Amino acid sequence: TSAKLKDRVASDIERLKTAGITGAVPSDSVTASGSGLDPHISPEFAQAQVARVAASRQLPPDQVQNLLLEHTEKAALEIIGEPRVNVLELNLALDALKS
Repeated sequence: TSAKLKDRVASDIERLKTAGITGAVPSDSVTASGSGLDPHISPEFAQAQVARVAASRQLPPDQVQNLLLEHTEKAALEIIGEPRVNVLELNLALDALKS
């Protein structure tokens, strides 16, 4: 029901703010596909996680930021859709730094 969805979104926003995301919470951080396994996220949501990912992986935030920019895809034909971050490719690039 819509009340359950509203409660879940409010709970997700609170969880993200507790985890350190400041400012406006990107909409895709509290929504998901039916599977919940979205291969892409918005650049805004990725940006909000740079400090957390850098700390977790013991990397300089600038290095994570640079990889984020490298794995941000433009809108199709640069006019259709929205820019997005390929999460799989970004995570593989982050993993490769430890190899």
